[in-house]
Amino acid sequence: MASGALMLSSAAADAARVLATVRSEVHRVIIGQDALIDRLLVGLLCHGHVLVEGVPGLAKTLTVSSLSTALNLKGVRIQFTPDLLPSDLIGTEVFSPQDGRFTVRKGPLFANIVLADEVNRAPAKVQSALLEAMQERQVSIGGETFPLDEPFLVMATMNPIEQEGTYPLPEAQLDRFLLKVHVDYPSRPEERQILDLGLNGKMPTARPVASPEALAAAREAVNEVALDDALKDYIVQLVYATRKPAAYRMPELASLIAFGASPRASIALAQSARAHAFLQGRAYTTPDDVKELAHDVLRHRIVTTYEAEAEELTTDDLVDRVLEGVDVP
Repeated sequence: MASGALMLSSAAADAARVLATVRSEVHRVIIGQDALIDRLLVGLLCHGHVLVEGVPGLAKTLTVSSLSTALNLKGVRIQFTPDLLPSDLIGTEVFSPQDGRFTVRKGPLFANIVLADEVNRAPAKVQSALLEAMQERQVSIGGETFPLDEPFLVMATMNPIEQEGTYPLPEAQLDRFLLKVHVDYPSRPEERQILDLGLNGKMPTARPVASPEALAAAREAVNEVALDDALKDYIVQLVYATRKPAAYRMPELASLIAFGASPRASIALAQSARAHAFLQGRAYTTPDDVKELAHDVLRHRIVTTYEAEAEELTTDDLVDRVLEGVDVP
């Protein structure tokens, strides 16, 4: 692959440097959580949404607010609860007695970066309204359709510990998330830094260091990143292997995977791998970019069987086996 000779144009390189500045600014506030910050930037570059699974207290809300501020975007946090209504998300019509007319009052979903906190606590009607917003980038209020602001990214969170009073997210909605990210506890040195910041009473806050126009330029610049035909074939084979593992010398996976990933996964993996390369300042995608994003793209798109659950195998374990079984170009 003659990718080493490829270079980003000066405009694209400038756009990559702007995002590197945004990442540094968010890291000035957030200690650790490198993967989460990078995946949110990948989501913004790919016009996608990110599902985050992690226990409370890992700075997910602060990460969203800091990223919104650094990019000079509007960010909002919505707490999902069992009594939430669709109108609490998208807005509603309000009657005005003065002129006897209904006017539309837009809801909090009309923002650039939306933190849907504990998204699986809301009932099906709310999930349906959120799904329309995520997929169509529009909402319907009183028979009228309103486009959402651009850029528009939903970062939804789920608590892996507490499942009482939650609703399982339907597979169709899970498939709409570009990535599902697992957020873990900080390392011991990182937690010591967090402790020092908390004790001195002077927590840093993010500053605007970029503009929505710069993000739009970066989104265009990602199209310059080359994706070799061999890598495209590799991506398709990885996704196809989740459906037909026996074709890739992995017949034992057939009894562990009930449903493999959809074709949407192939597109998501190609887009996110290319965006990951762009964030590294490269004009070409490598197999390592694909493998780096494979778990985040596939873990929520694979449905395991009861046999896999009995063996206590997670979707990450199955993705590991798929990556081992498919030849790297």
